[in-house]
Amino acid sequence: MQGKIEMVNKVPVDSKEKLSLVYSPGVAQPCLEIEKDPSKAYDMTMKGNTIAVVTNGTAVLGLGDIGPLASLPVMEGKAMLFKKFANVNAVPICIDSNNTRHIIETIRRISPSFGGINLEDIKAPESFEVEEKLQDLGIPVFHDDQHGTAIVTLAALENAAKVVGKKISDLKVVINGAGAAGIAIAKLLRCFHIDSELCNTVKQLIVCDSKGAIHRFRQDLNKAKTELLKYSNFDDIGGSIHDVIQGADVFIGVSKGNVISEEDIKNMASDPIVFAMANPEPEIMPDKAIAAGAAVVGTGRSDFDNQINNVLAFPGIFKGALMARAKTISTEMKLAAAHAIATAVENPTKDMVIPNALDTSLADKVAEAVEQAVYDEVKMKKDIAEADAEYDALG
Repeated sequence: MQGKIEMVNKVPVDSKEKLSLVYSPGVAQPCLEIEKDPSKAYDMTMKGNTIAVVTNGTAVLGLGDIGPLASLPVMEGKAMLFKKFANVNAVPICIDSNNTRHIIETIRRISPSFGGINLEDIKAPESFEVEEKLQDLGIPVFHDDQHGTAIVTLAALENAAKVVGKKISDLKVVINGAGAAGIAIAKLLRCFHIDSELCNTVKQLIVCDSKGAIHRFRQDLNKAKTELLKYSNFDDIGGSIHDVIQGADVFIGVSKGNVISEEDIKNMASDPIVFAMANPEPEIMPDKAIAAGAAVVGTGRSDFDNQINNVLAFPGIFKGALMARAKTISTEMKLAAAHAIATAVENPTKDMVIPNALDTSLADKVAEAVEQAVYDEVKMKKDIAEADAEYDALG
C-alpha cells in the first residue's frame, strides 16, 4: 500500500490551456501577487489549509526513541486524522537530528510552505525549548503531546466533576508523570499565568515522577520540574505516588502501566475520578479501578469508555487557527477548545464525560470556538490600546 496518505490534484491537467495555467507561464502571476502581498499565499496556495506534522522520533507513543524513519507511520496516521476530522491537509516531516538547534533551524527554513506546525513525539525537555523558540514564526506552533493532552484532560475533568457533584475549584489532584503531557496538564489545571473567565483552577495539585512527589527539598530536579513548583505542591508534601494519592479527588496518569493499585483507589476521597492514560497499559485497568470504588474512569485506550484522545482537540484547534490566521496558539484558544469539547456532551454520565473519538462534528465546534477566541483577543488588545492612547492624551 506504501503508506496511508497521498497527494491529489484539485484541478485536472488535461489540456495545453490548463497546463499553461497551473504551471508556466500562468503560474507566474500568483507568484508576483504573493511577492507584493505575502498574505495572499493563504488564498492562492496550499499554505492556508496545510500544516506540518514534525518529529524527530525521540518519544513515539510508548515505544520511546525509535528514530525519525520508524516514526513515519505515526506521523502519517496523524495526517490522516487532520484530513478526516477537519479537512486540513498535513504533511509528515521527520527530522534526523536530536539537536534542538538543528530542529528549530529546520522548522524555520520550511515554515513558509505551511499555515501551522504540529510538533509531535519529541521528548522532553527538548520539546519545551523547540516550541518556545518558534513562537515568533508568525504561524501557530503547537506541541500536541503537551497541549492537546492537557486540553482534552481538562474537558473530561470539567464533565467528570459534574457527574460526581464536585466543583473543580475544590478538587485535590495528583498527576503521575512529569514529562511534556504532565507539565502541560498541571499548568492548565492551575491556570498558571492565565487570566481568563474560562479558567477554573483546582484547589490543590501534586505532580509525581518516578521518584515520587516533586517538592522543593529534592536536589535532583531539572529546570522544567523546578518550574512546576511555582504552581504545585505549595505544602512540599513528599512521598511516593501511593502516599500522595491518599485523600485525592482526582488521579491523572501520563506515565506508565500498573503504577497504582486497587488499594490506592480505596485510599482516595469519596467518588474519585481516575484518568489512567498510559498506553498501551494504563496505570490501573478500568475494571480494577471501578471495582475499587472509582466513580469516573478514563483512559487513553479506544476499547474502554471515556477515551481521552488528542484527536478530539488538534484537528479543530488547527482548523480554527487557520481560519483566523492566528500567529500562535494562545492559552485563551486552548481554554476555548477545552470548553467546546466538554459542552459537546450535553448530559455527562460516568460512562461518557468526553465525546466519542469518532465524532466527526466535533472539530467544527472546536474550530468555531478557537476562531472566536482569536477574534476576542484581537478586540481586547485593540480596546486596551485605545484606552491607553486616550489616557496618554489626557495626561
